[in-house]
Formats: sequence, structure tokens, C-alpha cells
Amino acid sequence: MSISRGGVRSRGVVAVAAGAVLGAGVLAAAPAQAAPAAPQVSAQGAYAMNAATAKQLFGKAPDVQLRTGSTTKIMTALVVLSQRNVNLDKKVRIKKEYTDYVIDPSTGNQRYSSAKLILGDSMKVRDLLYGLLLPSGCDAAYALADTYGSGSTAAQRTKSFIGKMNSKARELGLTNTHFDSFDGVSNGKNHASPRDLTKLAATALKNKTFKKVVGTKEYDDMTSYRPGGGTHAMDPWVNTNTLLGSYRGAIGVKTGSGPEAKFCLVFAATRGGRTVVGTVLADTSVDERLKDAKKILDYGFTQR
Repeated sequence: MSISRGGVRSRGVVAVAAGAVLGAGVLAAAPAQAAPAAPQVSAQGAYAMNAATAKQLFGKAPDVQLRTGSTTKIMTALVVLSQRNVNLDKKVRIKKEYTDYVIDPSTGNQRYSSAKLILGDSMKVRDLLYGLLLPSGCDAAYALADTYGSGSTAAQRTKSFIGKMNSKARELGLTNTHFDSFDGVSNGKNHASPRDLTKLAATALKNKTFKKVVGTKEYDDMTSYRPGGGTHAMDPWVNTNTLLGSYRGAIGVKTGSGPEAKFCLVFAATRGGRTVVGTVLADTSVDERLKDAKKILDYGFTQR
């Protein structure tokens, strides 16, 4: 009897072992889940990377030099915020040069995007950064460039500021980038590659002030100080980046457009502790740049 029980027990062990081997064989034979295919995008150039590791997650003509439009203002903001001991509460008087700049002198109509700064008033640098990056105010860009450039005239100071933008680009190793304006209203030589703009945005997002500003959908806490005392009421500034609020985890960054630049978007989102930063340049429409950004982000978050 003891031998018989031992024999039964032995056969049971063999059966269990055989089942385990069979199960392992079935698992091994199961096809691996296919990796998602890279999306097709209509932008002429696009790039995305992991912000923490700088690993490329997506690329389409990533190093081609293309016009940047108002995505240029990312660098405008970074140069301001990179000033030694920058005082964000410093007040800047709004000059006629700034308010005239966004108006077409032949028609009197607005020609460039504007923060609608009030002539003669003063605004804090902090508020001008919101005016620069949310409504994409070219008047705010002029005010900041004139304030943080060097020289005895506005022309000299803005030229100096643009020089600082190019110096910062070289410092960051952005070899396919050149700026000829402080706001993206170009004289013909303003360009960057999708890879360069993505690297620039990833660097700028390390600055807490920049990250807070570009992640703001609407800002109504600005103050325009009258020269004789008191303040002027201003309409809220609404962020032109509609990725905020329409894509889970979106944290920025900046839109751009123009006849040569077409439609551009530098974007970033954070999910599960990972941040993906990317760029689309020379897209076909406002809607397409948004769709392309979302497709690239979705794909980027599947990559490791």
C-alpha cells in the first residue's frame, strides 16, 4: 500500500509538472503586442523628446531649419529670466514705440498680436511676461527687449537684446537656430529646427516662473499703473495655446504663426511623472497643429 500511494503521488507530481510546461509553452507561443506605429503628421518638421532624459521619442525632419513665428518668444522670455538677479516686480513704462509697433501705420489697424498695453502706464516685468506668452503680445516683447538690451536708443537696445537671444542659443547648443527679431516678426533670417525649439522649451520649463506662465489658461491679475496714480482696468489675457484644457496633463508651451512660418506649436505635457516636450513647425492650420501635437504626445507617452 505504501508503494502504491507513493506511485500515485509520483504520477500526480509528473502531471502537475507537465501542465506547468504546457502552460509555459502556450505563454511563449502567444504573439507579443505590437508596438504602436509612429503617427503621420502634416507639419513639415516635428520632434519630441523625454524632458528628463532628452531621449528622442518622435522625429520628422527634426533638424531642418524652418521659420518659427511667435515661438520665438520662448527665447525672449528665457533671456529676460536669465538676467542676473532679475526683478520681476520692476515696473516698465509703456512707450509709444511699443504701442505703435503693433499698429499698421497705413490703415491704423492692428497688424501684430498684441497684449493691448496702455501708452504711458507702467507694468511689472512679471505681467509683461504673461502678456508676451499668453496673447503673444508683440508690444510686450518690444517692452522687454528695450528694457533688457543695452544702448542709448531703442534700436540699439533691441538689437543688443536679439544678440543676447543668439548668444543663449549658442550656449544651449542650438546649432540650427538664429534670431533676427525679439518676437518672431522676422526680417527673413529667423529660424530654428524642431529639435532646437524642443530643447529650448525643455530648458525654459526648468524655470519656475516660465513654467507657471505658459501653463496658465487665462490671466487677469495684471496691473497697469497710471502715471499720476491709480490703475487702468484691462481685459484678461487668454492663452493662445488651446492644448491647455484639451489634452490631459498639458503644461504649455507656445503657439506661432505667420505667412512664412505657417502654423507652429511648441508643446509639453506630463503624465505619470514623465514629461514629453515637442514641436511642430510649418503645419497646415491651427486645427492641424493641435491634432499633430496630440498625436505626437500620445505616441511619446507609449515610448520608453
